[in-house]
Amino acid sequence: MTLSGNQYEIFAGSYAAVVTEQGGGLRVLCHDGRPLILSYDADELVPAASGQLLAPWPNRVDHGRYRFGEESYRLPINEAERDNAIHGLVRWDSWSVTEHERHRVRLAHRLLGRAGYPFRLDLTVEYSLDAAGGLTVRQSAHNTGSRPAPYGHGAHPYLTLGRPLDECELAVSADRYLRVDERAIPERAPQDVTGTPHDFRTPRRLGDTVIDNPYTGLRRDAGGRAWVRLRDGERSVALWADKAHPWLELYTRDEVRDGSARIGLGAEPMTCPPNAFASGTDLIVLKPGEEFAGSWGIAAD
Repeated sequence: MTLSGNQYEIFAGSYAAVVTEQGGGLRVLCHDGRPLILSYDADELVPAASGQLLAPWPNRVDHGRYRFGEESYRLPINEAERDNAIHGLVRWDSWSVTEHERHRVRLAHRLLGRAGYPFRLDLTVEYSLDAAGGLTVRQSAHNTGSRPAPYGHGAHPYLTLGRPLDECELAVSADRYLRVDERAIPERAPQDVTGTPHDFRTPRRLGDTVIDNPYTGLRRDAGGRAWVRLRDGERSVALWADKAHPWLELYTRDEVRDGSARIGLGAEPMTCPPNAFASGTDLIVLKPGEEFAGSWGIAAD
């Protein structure tokens, strides 16, 4: 058995993907044999959150502390160097397959109450491939507990064209972004991207631009999708997110020390910004019996 557990392959047309038992994560996505995301070996620990699902919160919670209702909570600190709780509670857990066909796979995980998060959620993710449209991912959460629960989700794929980001052109349909401090905790008020290095509304070369920021004010197409596009002149890869995801985290991997820095772009659809458990910004409150779902996807563009 591999470190990431069972491997679930799906196919459609020129697309192929591999989803892992561990975390229900996306390990491989290819088109015509070329990778669209950074991958890793099935028997390797997931590097830098590659392809992981982030729930019941994406990104960071400042010092792991938040208040919900009349109670204060402290989440386990798993980013010790910055004293933050990062990327939720389920990305290393085993997820169970409930359906598997050639072009799609559906997995589920029951998140039971634990220290810092005394709530109960049934989580599902479905990955489906379409020969024309590429990958669609649907994430959902159902409150099967007895009390309201704070919730947010995200995902952590790295888009790649197999060459340094410095040589690639980036387009992001976002009007605003959040500045972050030295611990990657954002300010509460979004800033206009106009006149800043964060303005990619008109496609332009990344060069040596360093990004590790949340973006919002997303411009959407007629189908309600916001897009991130990475191009190198010959090929392109695009990530889209539906209206359930008003935030995108972009990350140029400058802090990764395994030799793969600035080869892939973290393009992370999120239902809320970092530190939403503490700030309350776009935080979802799931009452007992309620369900929330959102979709995003990746395609060769």
